[in-house]
Amino acid sequence: MRLPEYDDLDALALAERVRRKELSAEEVLDAAIERIDARNPKLNAVVHKLFDRARERVSKLPDGPLRGVPFLVKDLKLQIAGTPTTNSTRLSMHKLAERSSVLAQRYEAAGLQIVGKTNTPELGIMGITEPDVRGACRNPWDSGRTPGGSSGGSASAVAARMVPAAHGGDGGGSIRIPASACGLFGLKPTRGRVTMAPFAGEAWGGFVQEHVLCRSVRDSAAFLDAVDAPTPGEPYGIAAKARPWLDEVGANPGNLRIAFTRETLYAGQSHADCIDAVDDAVTLLRALGHTVTEARPSFPREDMVRAYFLTVATGVARFVEQASLDAGKKQPSPDDFEPATWLLALIAWKTSAPKLLAAQQMMHRTGREVAAFFESHDLFLTSTSAQPPAKIGELGLSSMERAQMGLLKRLPIARLLDVALDKMGSGKLAWTPNTQLFNQTGQPAMSVPLYWSAAGLPIGVQLAARFGDEATLFRVAAQLEAARPWGGKKPAL
Repeated sequence: MRLPEYDDLDALALAERVRRKELSAEEVLDAAIERIDARNPKLNAVVHKLFDRARERVSKLPDGPLRGVPFLVKDLKLQIAGTPTTNSTRLSMHKLAERSSVLAQRYEAAGLQIVGKTNTPELGIMGITEPDVRGACRNPWDSGRTPGGSSGGSASAVAARMVPAAHGGDGGGSIRIPASACGLFGLKPTRGRVTMAPFAGEAWGGFVQEHVLCRSVRDSAAFLDAVDAPTPGEPYGIAAKARPWLDEVGANPGNLRIAFTRETLYAGQSHADCIDAVDDAVTLLRALGHTVTEARPSFPREDMVRAYFLTVATGVARFVEQASLDAGKKQPSPDDFEPATWLLALIAWKTSAPKLLAAQQMMHRTGREVAAFFESHDLFLTSTSAQPPAKIGELGLSSMERAQMGLLKRLPIARLLDVALDKMGSGKLAWTPNTQLFNQTGQPAMSVPLYWSAAGLPIGVQLAARFGDEATLFRVAAQLEAARPWGGKKPAL
């Protein structure tokens, strides 16, 4: 393929070569398009190509810090004027955005070349990427396995070297989980750090934050620097960064107090590979001079799991209603959505407002308790997921589950829906139980690709920090990257 060095350069390295005129933006764009055309058919990561749009813009890219870097955006929530954002729903497949999200505008102002949109589960509600309307996205490390979700298409494309970085969103682990599954670095910023203007102030009760999946820590910092400017009308206040995030990369983190657990946070049991990944990270962090002790925050686990799904269900129900209205339908129909989506909507419609408020109040109390834990610990370490990447279809709905959901469509009895809500925490969540807590508390958390299993599968570890303290995460992540470089690890392409 043209520009063989493209596969090994991160976003900042590509931008530097364009800046020095060692490469042209046109050459880099052609290299990205060539790789998408060659590698995507096996992976189904890119579901909407914007090649013509990128070629029209390439000669007039703004002189930003990421000028000339090819980029993909997740086909969920983020809007680009004149293009569809389908959210992997049947009703939205042909609806074109009238204007762009502020985040998309900032990406393009930084000089990025947006070349397409990536696969995602319907409404981003699954930790896998196997939507009915798009088909399964596959993991470049093993095409029989999932790249995780919901930013699975973005993760798959970055791991396959189609682009050096891609946009994602994280409402319950949807950046961190696919980063772990695909051997990438993925940071969920603090709540309120990245704007959702002008279309929303928050999503899923403040759980969702948008950022990127990438291969280097410095790229993650540079992308966050490019988009995190304060925006009028934000619903959440957050302290401004002390200096550019990129300046934190390589800065001395000092001797950190790091707590860790081998246990899961919300459900299930940890696989031996995930425990080994934690133990490996503990050994490395101690060797780097940090004080690492076994401890974990206490919180009402079952109540937090229930509150998580109830909040997500409410957000899903609102989208189902709006998408149906936009499509000219008098009322939502289960025929227009996947069974899991419809089940969540039914749960929301059968839940009273006081119950939702009680869940929010409980999450706020728990957030204060978890924050107290971080008064005596700088970071908290877990495995990112509790299991290695699942096989395609393994976490999809079984025939029995589909039959049960079919019954609920016809008989949405409140008690049955309540039982379904209780079972969510012990079902598919058992594979990915460690990320949701930090969406609920709003704290920043990252998945770091330090470990590969004997089967050759990436197994990420998660580090969470205090609210607003991405600086410590970038510092220690860069330290880990220098001690155990992962940039040269790549799947067979």
